[in-house]
Amino acid sequence: MKLIHIVCLSLALATGSLHSPLKAQSENGYFLHTVTKGQSLYSIANTYHVSISDIVRLNPGSDKQIRIGETLKIPQADQESNVGKAIFHTIQAGETLYQLTVKYNVTAQSICEANPGLSASNFRIGQVVYIPAQTEGDTPSSTTPTTATAAETTRQPEWKEMHKVERKETIFSICQEYGITQEELIALNPELKKGKLKRGTFLFIPYPQSERQASQTNTVPEHIPTNEELFTQSRPTAKKMKVIKTAVLLPFTLKDNGVMKENLRMVEYYEGFLLAADSLKRQGVSLDIYVYDTQGDKSVMSSLLKKAEMKQMDVIFGPVSPNNIPLAVDFAKEHDVRLVVPFEPKVDQVFNTPQIYQINTPQSYLYSEVYEHFIRRFNQYNVVFLDPANGDREKAEFVTGLKKELSSNHIPFKQIQLGNEMEPGKVIAAMDTLRENIFIPTSGRSSALTRLLPHLTLVRREHPSFDMHLFGYPEWQTYTGEYLASFYELDTYFYSSFYTNNLFPEAVAFTHNYRRWYSKDMANSYPKFGMLGFDTGYFFLKGLAQEGNELEENLQKVEVTPIQTGFKFERVSNWGGFINRKVFFVHITKDFELIKLDFE
Repeated sequence: MKLIHIVCLSLALATGSLHSPLKAQSENGYFLHTVTKGQSLYSIANTYHVSISDIVRLNPGSDKQIRIGETLKIPQADQESNVGKAIFHTIQAGETLYQLTVKYNVTAQSICEANPGLSASNFRIGQVVYIPAQTEGDTPSSTTPTTATAAETTRQPEWKEMHKVERKETIFSICQEYGITQEELIALNPELKKGKLKRGTFLFIPYPQSERQASQTNTVPEHIPTNEELFTQSRPTAKKMKVIKTAVLLPFTLKDNGVMKENLRMVEYYEGFLLAADSLKRQGVSLDIYVYDTQGDKSVMSSLLKKAEMKQMDVIFGPVSPNNIPLAVDFAKEHDVRLVVPFEPKVDQVFNTPQIYQINTPQSYLYSEVYEHFIRRFNQYNVVFLDPANGDREKAEFVTGLKKELSSNHIPFKQIQLGNEMEPGKVIAAMDTLRENIFIPTSGRSSALTRLLPHLTLVRREHPSFDMHLFGYPEWQTYTGEYLASFYELDTYFYSSFYTNNLFPEAVAFTHNYRRWYSKDMANSYPKFGMLGFDTGYFFLKGLAQEGNELEENLQKVEVTPIQTGFKFERVSNWGGFINRKVFFVHITKDFELIKLDFE
């Protein structure tokens, strides 16, 4: 490691409608969105900067339920004129990127830069594309109908043809070839202001002044570039990172009754992060790390982001406070810096900011992953939901969603309520003695388990031949001291985004190193913040060292063995950021084993 530059402010750390036809409806003030896994009305509204009520108005009944694959009408921005306005466009059958450049008078590079999740491989019918506002130099034109092929385009573009840049060509030589001025060429290709020509890119060639008045007939360029050509020429040049510049912005101290106190969870996260940096150092990775204490204060955060070195960062980890996240998001977007948000589960800006990585999965996406894996694994089981006697339904939203998914997949289920007195007959009546049975409490609280587990364990002991299983929630991994014996007996499963078995070799090695570095043990929390710091730091720093500025296109190539936190990042939209969709099922078996079930 060439340099680890640590700057701490006020901190001292220890050394160590189903299937609607896909037809553009811009004339009616809306476009079409196809619902994907995990999306909710809330996330869709945030993606398109509209309100939930706007969506429901165009899609009656959508406030009750939306389904994967369903198409929703989404209100469009002002449709009277596209000039100077950013809009959304639903790709139609046979439509190409080239046609979008013609229709909206924007360059392919502008569309690609505004949609980093879009590629030649996923440019397909039904995808929504963000069309950026015309930049200075784009030439407005009359309304153009979208048709199946470029040859059928009836509008007269403001350019004569497209030119593919060859080796050793210059702006001057191209202008000489076509009899135009450099100002005319740059006006139609504003990206030329940013630097030199790039071989293989396509340029709009304007009509020479002498031909402009005569060029009113319908024409198309001699060569119509393919999607592959346009996406390739718009892709940034691949660059490796010799030294990865990293900033950690966390509230290491917080004000408590007017006194600044150390935030032990954030300190532990950073300590784990440093262990990841040390591990990568031993592999030859060079890092330049800056660490700042935000104190959870908006004004402190604002002053930190004004530091000159912040603009040079390749990645920023943090912040934590919901008040500070918008500041960091605006900074990341303005300076094109990756922003890893490790803790907050609700980051609305992820739907519109391509630089964001959200580690803590939003609830609708988390539940959708759990439902999918549950149905895949337990579709042949008899499913029984359990209500405690006091009517505790703290997991009502999860249970309601799971019931809808079960019904959609034609999987029957039952629900019973169990009181304080032993009712083995009620449990047996709900079971299918010829199949495996899985019981799901409607609450994840410890108090609910205290009421429900005795009923199940009694039936298990009196009828050992019955196939019984229990399914539950992430917080159950903190109950193992009190309920572990019952979990073993009932062959229990629970889902979680964070899990580690202290007997895993990686966990043993990390715990040993942590104790050796810091002369202490990690706090017994869920999740363990030291492990979270290691996993997030190791994944992103290794990824940047391995893939450079092409990390976003090659996330699946970053192979790590997580100690606690798995990673499965997917963009939420072509113009949005990434959320972590990784979910584990943990199986506490009746054979006294702990098994982490990993899903691809």
